[in-house]
Amino acid sequence: MINLPSGVDIINLIDDLKTFSWEASEILLYYSKILKNAKDKKSIIKNNNNEDPVTLADLKVNDLIINRISKKYKEINWKILSEENVKIESENCKIDSDWLWVLDPLDGTKDFIQGTRNYAMHLALNYKQKPCLGVVLIPEKDELWISTGDKVWCERRDNDEIKPTLNKKKNLKNMIVVTSKNHRNKTLKNLIDKIGFKEVKIMGSIGCKIASILRGESDIYICLSLPGQNSPKDWDFSAPEAILKAAGGAITNLDNNELCYGQPNFKQGGIIVASNNKLMHESLCSEIEEIIRKNDIYPI
Repeated sequence: MINLPSGVDIINLIDDLKTFSWEASEILLYYSKILKNAKDKKSIIKNNNNEDPVTLADLKVNDLIINRISKKYKEINWKILSEENVKIESENCKIDSDWLWVLDPLDGTKDFIQGTRNYAMHLALNYKQKPCLGVVLIPEKDELWISTGDKVWCERRDNDEIKPTLNKKKNLKNMIVVTSKNHRNKTLKNLIDKIGFKEVKIMGSIGCKIASILRGESDIYICLSLPGQNSPKDWDFSAPEAILKAAGGAITNLDNNELCYGQPNFKQGGIIVASNNKLMHESLCSEIEEIIRKNDIYPI
């Protein structure tokens, strides 16, 4: 069990996070329905950046979670880092606390707009730049994944629980890889083709991808960011890392080093591998690295 800041009870905190998350789910599902009408899309999309869109749903959930945590725990010395707040005013998002909430109110905004149902809310509590508690909400599946460090489970709105069922396949070629829908590149496609996975699934939202591993629907996820181009950020990986590691999976850089949070611009660049088996993860990373070197796919 994790040691929380003085004055915070883990049971009460989890109960509060459940309440906040299901409130967020209602907001996301409400705007998802509105987006189905093409005429209403312009009123929901709040910027003109096709590569990094922001919707009214992003902003509403962002305000909800920040306000709920701030008001309920106003005496606790922790900070909140949010993707939307960084976009608006990055100088006010400095990290100066051991305890940091990391929030992505809507991971998979492009999918949300496109109506694919593959979007999620991420919320993690980091201690000294490492996730110790994580929440991944997938409204369209009525799933709320929660990790308390050494335990992970999934709840539905009616309180039914789902347990993780990670497959423990040990061979890359027998694995199902899940990859991005809106952030694909030729280099990653080349790598996936060279590995020769059993099956390739395409899905938006990192939280949704990691949840697919927890359900046993896929086995591995590879994120490859090209030098000089956009890369994922802390809020993309913090909560998904928390739930995957608690279930017995692993997520690291290609060199098997843990992800480091709180870096300049909050970037998580390079190659990141998430797998369903922490015992085999290092060897999987080594095998992928060897394929990259042998075929000169990516600068290492």
